[in-house]
Amino acid sequence: MAKGEGAESGSAAGLLPTSILQSTERPAQVKKEPKKKKQQLSVCNKLCYALGGAPYQVTGCALGFFLQIYLLDVAQVGPFSASIILFVGRAWDAITDPLVGLCISKSPWTCLGRLMPWIIFSTPLAVIAYFLIWFVPDFPHGQTYWYLLFYCLFETMVTPMTCLLCQCFHVPYSALTMFISTEQTERDSATAYRMTVEVLGTVLGTAIQGQIVGQADTPCFQDLNSSTVASQSANHTHGTTSHRETQKAYLLAAGVIVCIYIICAVILILGVREQREPYEAQQSEPIAYFRGLRLVMSHGPYIKLITGFLFTSLAFMLVEGNFVLFCTYTLGFRNEFQNLLLAIMLSATLTIPIWQWFLTRFGKKTAVYVGISSAVPFLILVALMESNLIITYAVAVAAGISVAAAFLLPWSMLPDVIDDFHLKQPHFHGTEPIFFSFYVFFTKFASGVSLGISTLSLDFAGYQTRGCSQPERVKFTLNMLVTMAPIVLILLGLLLFKMYPIDEERRRQNKKALQALRDEASSSGCSETDSTELASIL
Repeated sequence: MAKGEGAESGSAAGLLPTSILQSTERPAQVKKEPKKKKQQLSVCNKLCYALGGAPYQVTGCALGFFLQIYLLDVAQVGPFSASIILFVGRAWDAITDPLVGLCISKSPWTCLGRLMPWIIFSTPLAVIAYFLIWFVPDFPHGQTYWYLLFYCLFETMVTPMTCLLCQCFHVPYSALTMFISTEQTERDSATAYRMTVEVLGTVLGTAIQGQIVGQADTPCFQDLNSSTVASQSANHTHGTTSHRETQKAYLLAAGVIVCIYIICAVILILGVREQREPYEAQQSEPIAYFRGLRLVMSHGPYIKLITGFLFTSLAFMLVEGNFVLFCTYTLGFRNEFQNLLLAIMLSATLTIPIWQWFLTRFGKKTAVYVGISSAVPFLILVALMESNLIITYAVAVAAGISVAAAFLLPWSMLPDVIDDFHLKQPHFHGTEPIFFSFYVFFTKFASGVSLGISTLSLDFAGYQTRGCSQPERVKFTLNMLVTMAPIVLILLGLLLFKMYPIDEERRRQNKKALQALRDEASSSGCSETDSTELASIL
């Protein structure tokens, strides 16, 4: 591989057998063809592609930050039932994610592309299911099943698929990265656009959900053990009115987010066209799914990448899932949590371009270490400091820098792993959905574990539904879930990244080798046999 990776067009042509170079004009033709085929994405194309990532982030942010406290204090399903809903919903989401790889790998190319039909047909069902998640049904005894049904249905529509409704959004959209361009630099640039818009989506989701819900007077009880009948009656009357206002606020926020979802999906569908690899088009059939799965799961760089990000994702999701409760009960900022969330996400949005420059200047592995480890000192400061609002805002802004790195880096590194795989297995195509679906699987698995453990831990600690304050054990548990546990997980993830083999030098070599493969496959006089010989040389 070293020869093929380091060779330019002329020297690569000298290495080819005579069956490929049939005339003296052939090397010149190989040189000319890439210029004709190389198409750069316009800013409009990148923006349309990037806007497609906003629906998942807007809804995911609202669910990640607010679903737990909504189930506990608004729907009042109880800590144990809430933990079942959150864990089963995410587990179902994670388990069904890889199925999309099977369906997409078997999907034919259509006039709309290979992935776009999935996005088109899943959008209507996804928005309906999302809206019903935030609706409190009148029957009190079946609420757990209600939320479990629509939470699972929404996660099914927005990420993977079911056997009856072969539709999805996020997994095909993630795999779309490999089909918007054949150029590595263009994919990296489009990924940076996408990450910026996705972080803006989290800002938008945080702002809409937080500000609308924050304006509602969420009721709580100062003394849950009071035995005074008059006091209980007054609290109940005020609580019922305020509780209905809070329910309406959640529904209003859901309605606004649904509108954003639809608008962004339409822009993605109209503004993005998929492109096929030249050497892929020459092969008659894609690789069998289970054979491709074995090859993907035996690819060392992929396993090391997803294992490292499994731990770091679990760390950030623990913070995300418990941050609202932490601000409300441990820090005592009941009326400020939505503004603190906004500060984190605005900071993350503004620093995405800085991280994009950093990873192109110093490399992606260096960016991982610097970006993700920068969260550790701020988490330690949160654990040790007293309830000081100004310091908390400063820490929130600083923590947003690390959140930006956590958003950008995984999706920027995954295409490098796929390119590395294509060089080692040049005869097989159609594996991109498997790579992306299993990465999403591990991310959702981390989310389900974090939410289930968090809510069960609060149940064991004695969490009191609708209480204005919580016992000291609950406050301590929240402190551990938001600070100490994420720090340990981040350090474990960074240790695993030490084994990740694709550095900048290897990435450049892979780029040269892939370009040589594309150049030869794009030549008009190259037969399928010749392309196979060239692939074996590379």
